[in-house]
Amino acid sequence: MSRRLAEVARKVGVSEATVSRVLNEKPGVSETTRNAVLTALDVLGYERPSSLRGERARLVGLVLPELQNPIFPAFAEVVSGALAQNGYTPVLCTQTTGGISEADYVDLLLSQRVSGVVFSGGAYAETDASHEHYDRLTELGLPFVFVNALAEGLDVATVSCDDAVAMEQALVHLHQLGHTQIGLILGPKDHVPSQRKYQAALRWGAANDVDFTGSRVIHSLYSLEAGQVAATRLLQKTDATAFVCASDLLALGAIRAVRRAGLRVPADVSVVGYDDSALMNAVEPPLTTIRQPIETMGRMVVELLLRQIGEDSATRDEFLFEPELVVRGSTAPMRTRSARKRE
Repeated sequence: MSRRLAEVARKVGVSEATVSRVLNEKPGVSETTRNAVLTALDVLGYERPSSLRGERARLVGLVLPELQNPIFPAFAEVVSGALAQNGYTPVLCTQTTGGISEADYVDLLLSQRVSGVVFSGGAYAETDASHEHYDRLTELGLPFVFVNALAEGLDVATVSCDDAVAMEQALVHLHQLGHTQIGLILGPKDHVPSQRKYQAALRWGAANDVDFTGSRVIHSLYSLEAGQVAATRLLQKTDATAFVCASDLLALGAIRAVRRAGLRVPADVSVVGYDDSALMNAVEPPLTTIRQPIETMGRMVVELLLRQIGEDSATRDEFLFEPELVVRGSTAPMRTRSARKRE
């Protein structure tokens, strides 16, 4: 017991006597200090006294699909900072292949009596995935927020980057450079953000006489290796002079495929990414991409979550944020086939 008191006291920066008063529900402790002590108990893995277990901890689960894609750590940093400013501690939950699932993380977070959960890139964005664990959170009345597009039938506060606008920005940019033979490298077919991007491409293509059907579109996993495989197939089966990719990692894979085929970016093939994740201005060539406004999106996520925690009449709407085209060195005017041959 004394070890627990000392460890919690060091964590909070108060005396062991103060921690003891909180645990024994004695007067003379401010509400701020009391909350800090209870949060420290949760963070350090100590069990609360039975009389205090009914209260939710000042912890917020932050569930991410991975950390290999730089956009997710960047988003986690924004959300964690905003939570800390409001007195909450994030609990990072990262999924791994063959490891603990999103539903398992929900069980874990519930056992820690978190105050809420932020999901980024989870099963809610997959039309074919199970959504039962979200129903469970709704039934328990636990606040939670989604980041980026959700499947039909889910009624949850959501913060998204506008995928349709992002796709249009990329296509308009390439079209202005003279490209009409454009290949799309998107995420899985049941992934709602990729579905939105594809539908936007079809609408824009119909209005501008550009074909986005058949072999010009490839759905893949979100990884550099998957992007390389997809771009290789597009180069073999089409005469595409430009690729629009659903993530920066896919775009980097596409650039590798172009080079393996003996071609150059952007001289022979232009490539556009999505996210503007870390270091995309430092790769060679610097990547033209669509920037997600993660700073403002992350703060909106926390605002929506805190509204629910405060038992405000929380909205269930989806908030769409406009992306920004960032033009760098991976796109250039299209050259004719004869010009390529002369070189």
